[in-house]
Amino acid sequence: MRVGIEIDDGGLARVTLRRGEAGNAIDLDMARGLLDAARTCAAEAVRAVLLTGEGKSFCVGGDLREFSRLSGEALEKHLTEVTAALHDALRTFAAGDAPVVAAVQGAVAGAGIGLAASADVTLAADDASFTAAYTGIGYSPDAGVSWFLPRLIGPKRALDLLLTNRRIPAAEAADTGLVSRVVAADRLAAEAARTAEALRRGPTAAFGATRRLVAAGLTADLGPHLDREARAIAAAAASDAGREGVAAFLGKRTPDFTRVALKP
Repeated sequence: MRVGIEIDDGGLARVTLRRGEAGNAIDLDMARGLLDAARTCAAEAVRAVLLTGEGKSFCVGGDLREFSRLSGEALEKHLTEVTAALHDALRTFAAGDAPVVAAVQGAVAGAGIGLAASADVTLAADDASFTAAYTGIGYSPDAGVSWFLPRLIGPKRALDLLLTNRRIPAAEAADTGLVSRVVAADRLAAEAARTAEALRRGPTAAFGATRRLVAAGLTADLGPHLDREARAIAAAAASDAGREGVAAFLGKRTPDFTRVALKP
């Protein structure tokens, strides 16, 4: 299997890219595997997702060896199939309530940047480096890279990376907002697991509402967005999780949101 998924009893889904020997390059099978994993997360009672890649590199982008075996209409058809599956996976992860944590190491390029950028919390090992790579081979971006980068780091910086393909280290990626924070390479797995576990124990529905509010707020006018916030916080306050959170605060105890069943 190109992509592995394990969901523990507490609702933490571990999604793993399993082509470490190929830098976790995305071929058609991996793109479809990511979509299957995303759909499984959507169908199960998942409270958080941890996305990782085996081997030295998180993901070096598309599988150019696979692409090079095709040409003309056959290549266009193949790339359309790859991006259709990959983009549906991104949409499915984004549509759910469960927050996504990505742990990235080594080389992160092309669609790998899209996967890293799409996560809600992205932890980068201090040995990670990022390069867009697309225009260097005559391609244009996919995997949401041309959507995420301008929103995370601004259009000028995004175009700098997309047009020059310069490689940036993890520290610069954090400074510009491409990743959430940088951790020592030997602590990446443990810190990512700790972060995902903390989110798993949180109010999943409130996380989902927050994710959607932040995404909508990037393009919404203030007035309609304030109305959207008002509806969301009222619904959250009336929910089981909201009642548990307030009761725990007033009772000076830690809330147990895992007791609140997730809506199907």
